[in-house]
Amino acid sequence: MSEKSIIIIGAGLAGLATGCYGRMNGYQTRIFEHHHDPGGVAKAWKHGDYLIDGGIHYLMGHRPGQSCYGLYRELGIIQKCRFPDMMEYVHFIDEVSGNRVSFTNDLEKLSRDLKKIAPEDSRVIDEFIAGIRAMQKTDILSLMETPMEFMGMFGLLKQIWQLRRSLRYFSGIYSKPIWEFAKVARNESLRRMLAHLFLPEMPAWFMLFLLGLLANRQMGLLEGGCADFTASILERYKNLGGEIFYDSTIKEVLVENNRAVGVRLENGAEHRADVVVSAADGRSTVFKMLGGRYIGGKIKDCYDNWKTLCPLVTISFGVNREFANEAAHNFILLKENMTIGNVTIDGFPLRFFNYSDKFAPPGKTVVQVLLITDWKYWKDLLENRERYEAEKKRVTAETLARLESHYPGITSQVEVTDIATPYTTWRYTLNHEGAFMGWSPTAKALRSPLPKTLPGLDNFYMAGQWVMPGGGVPPCLYSGRHVIQILCKRDGKKFSTSVP
Repeated sequence: MSEKSIIIIGAGLAGLATGCYGRMNGYQTRIFEHHHDPGGVAKAWKHGDYLIDGGIHYLMGHRPGQSCYGLYRELGIIQKCRFPDMMEYVHFIDEVSGNRVSFTNDLEKLSRDLKKIAPEDSRVIDEFIAGIRAMQKTDILSLMETPMEFMGMFGLLKQIWQLRRSLRYFSGIYSKPIWEFAKVARNESLRRMLAHLFLPEMPAWFMLFLLGLLANRQMGLLEGGCADFTASILERYKNLGGEIFYDSTIKEVLVENNRAVGVRLENGAEHRADVVVSAADGRSTVFKMLGGRYIGGKIKDCYDNWKTLCPLVTISFGVNREFANEAAHNFILLKENMTIGNVTIDGFPLRFFNYSDKFAPPGKTVVQVLLITDWKYWKDLLENRERYEAEKKRVTAETLARLESHYPGITSQVEVTDIATPYTTWRYTLNHEGAFMGWSPTAKALRSPLPKTLPGLDNFYMAGQWVMPGGGVPPCLYSGRHVIQILCKRDGKKFSTSVP
């Protein structure tokens, strides 16, 4: 019997994972990618002698003991990539108080350091550390192993049982957004640090989870960056016999009698398949490729009312200088705010790619700053290219001036400057309004994964960050796995994670 065929739209992490699991289960797979490289938002590129990495900051569950370690093995990631353990999650530099604190994997040290700067918050700190210790015993990532479509009441009860040691931290103050939780601290410096531990709209329990992983040595840096990470999955896909086509933008999903039967490219070429899976931008998929004909109440409410994450301006400097003693991940809490358009910035992440020799020549370092911004501001600037370029230069110059006060001499040592705006993200990925990780990860969104099918449309599925709110690496990879699990059940196959 001939293999059933699947067309996959998008060669980001979700698309590549869908392709790999499709091939493992005997489906013929073809991936069509808008860009000339795979990876989607998990992207790295060369700029002169420097490798600029604009994607994954760390990998969760990179060692045995976490459920997603098996996922990484199935996709060929662990076999090809190296992930040095993160010893600290972030090093805060507070320009107002002068405090410098590392959120380290040593919880006793973290407790002492926080109490040193905020003795009046000792009780809050003790509860915070207790929450991290509780999360150390909980493999939250395992909750993604089973597709939502297979859960049922027994599955939900099983998940509650898995969370039993930390269940109390999913309610009360820890269910609030991080920015709101941070208000429990009386000390202003501690309050600002807590508010910037992760995305401000994320529920506070998530930062306990991240720091629990860190304490368990389950957070790893990417020695080769996004380039090696994506290449490892692509190699697995190709070794399994999958096909991939670049510079192939999808204009339309072909539908006959409410069944997806293929795709039409921007150049007019048509390709047919038994099943179509979109791992592309959700809004473009639902409202452009499918013309908004299959949306139902939940999906309409989501696209009408949910917010996407604020996009970023990513500024990377290739610097003729070593920063051997700097933490890989820092956050500068500013004394004087920055402004980009209508957005006020009170602090920014600062990354030093000093943990691997793959990013820069010997004695040199890639230094990267991430600034929150908004899509409309940059879109409007594009009406006048000179204004757009001038604003890029202004933001870059101000950012470098801020770094100069902490690292004297850095301005004269910059050899390469690379700036990516939200428009840059959109141009390469077609992600709605340049969003780098999909929906804003509110508590409501995290509790509301979207179905991987659309109402009234057969033989069509969706994967990626737009059906797995919260985004990130494990959800995107799992979403591709889920789609193939659903297909296998529909087709009466036993799902496999090895070559058929």
